[in-house]
Amino acid sequence: MRKLPQTSLRCAMLAMTVIGAAALGAGPAAAGPSVTFLPHQALYELSLMKTRNNASVSTVRGRILYNFSGNACEGYTSDFRQVSEIESGEGKNTLSDLRSSSWEDATGKSYRFKIDTKMNDSDSSDVDGVAERTGDNITVKLKQPVQKTFTLDGKTVFPTEQIERIIAAAREGKSLLELQVYDGSDGGEKVYNTLTVIGQAIPGDRAAATPDPATSDGAMKSLTRWPVTVSYYDRSAKSDSGEQTPVYAMSFELYENGVSRSLVLDYNDFVLAGAMGKLDVKAVKPCK
Repeated sequence: MRKLPQTSLRCAMLAMTVIGAAALGAGPAAAGPSVTFLPHQALYELSLMKTRNNASVSTVRGRILYNFSGNACEGYTSDFRQVSEIESGEGKNTLSDLRSSSWEDATGKSYRFKIDTKMNDSDSSDVDGVAERTGDNITVKLKQPVQKTFTLDGKTVFPTEQIERIIAAAREGKSLLELQVYDGSDGGEKVYNTLTVIGQAIPGDRAAATPDPATSDGAMKSLTRWPVTVSYYDRSAKSDSGEQTPVYAMSFELYENGVSRSLVLDYNDFVLAGAMGKLDVKAVKPCK
């Protein structure tokens, strides 16, 4: 059973994560779009939606716990944990435990990250590093899994800036957004090409088909949200046909304050649903 890739949501995230400045007509070092993020903790319950390609997956259970805090002056901190138990048709179980902690400068100039991935009883796989935007490039210094320094294209964005760019594009009525994203996953050396598809805005007072703590919160009901799908492509992979299959894709409803609900995580062979089970809103710390 292959391991689950890191989902930024972000970070985002997703997170979610979960997220090019060129698409918005600004250089990557320019001040980011005006988005006031909501510090919060969200819990998502994972379940199996469907399988494809005769995948030997019968049941998936799991949770995502996501903490987000910070402001435009001090930067943003994200703590993410995803635990998933996968049962195959042969009666075999695979337990995947992914933990990620990161800090990102609000202007997208600096990004620190630590990622720990563990499968069953095997030793954990650790990634630890920092990325700094310098001139037209980004310099990445890894401590783990090996000490290494390398550069990335300056058009690359980090996860929180990815979400900022998506929200900005949604507010402008755009339906497509292409970004190069670096989040430190997959050994710390991978950059993903991402394609974001943004649907029509959903007014905050519109009843949700499946209510959850976000749609039931009085303050959230005044906010607009958008259905969003982000597909992640391996930049290093070559396609003979000219068309490339995404490594994975994430769909969710994204609020204008950065909160996400109604997650769908598509790993090609199987698809998971992530229903928000709990939302704790934290006090907003104003800039000094």
